[in-house]
Amino acid sequence: MKKRCFWVSDDPLYIEYHDNEWGVPVYDDDKLFEFLILETFQAGLSWITVLKKRENFRKAFDNFDYKEIAKYSEEKYEELLQDAGIIRNKLKIKATITNAQAFMKVQEEFGTFSKYIWGFTNGKPITNKFEKKEEVPATTELSDTISKDLKKRGFKFVGSTVIYAHMQATGMINDHTTDCFRYHEV
Repeated sequence: MKKRCFWVSDDPLYIEYHDNEWGVPVYDDDKLFEFLILETFQAGLSWITVLKKRENFRKAFDNFDYKEIAKYSEEKYEELLQDAGIIRNKLKIKATITNAQAFMKVQEEFGTFSKYIWGFTNGKPITNKFEKKEEVPATTELSDTISKDLKKRGFKFVGSTVIYAHMQATGMINDHTTDCFRYHEV
C-alpha cells in the first residue's frame, strides 16, 4: 500500500488528484488560471467539495478560458448564480471575472502569467521537508508577498492562505510529506 500525504482520504477522486496533479510543477497559463479559479472557490470550504464540482466548473466557466471569462456580461453572471452544479457565491463568481481581466493584464506586462508567478521562486519549485501535518503551514512570508502583489494588481479572493494552497497545487512548493511516495517524484 502506497503511503500518501495525511490529507488524502480514501475517495478515489482525492487519490487521483494527489497522485497525479497535486504538487506537480505547472507552467502553463491555462492550467494556472484553472487552479486559481478552483482555489478561489475553495476559500472557506474543503478541497474535496471543489474537486467534486470541478467538471461542473469547467462547463460553467467555458473550460476555464480566461479570455472568455473576462468578457462575461451581467446576464452570464446571473446565469452562473443559478447554476446548481457550482458553488454559487456572488463574490467568488464576480472575483473570477475580475481575476480573468487582471490575469490578462499580468500577461501583457510579463509575457505570461507563468513568468510572473514563478518569478517569485526564480522559476524553480521550493522543496519543503515536512514530516508531520503540524509542520505544514497555511501561509508563509512568500504567500503573503504574492498575495499582496496580486491584490495590488486587482485580483480578488487571493489571500495568503488561498495563494499558499495555489502554490502547493501547482508545484511552486513541494509540500508532500517526506513519507509520501510522491515526495521524491515531483
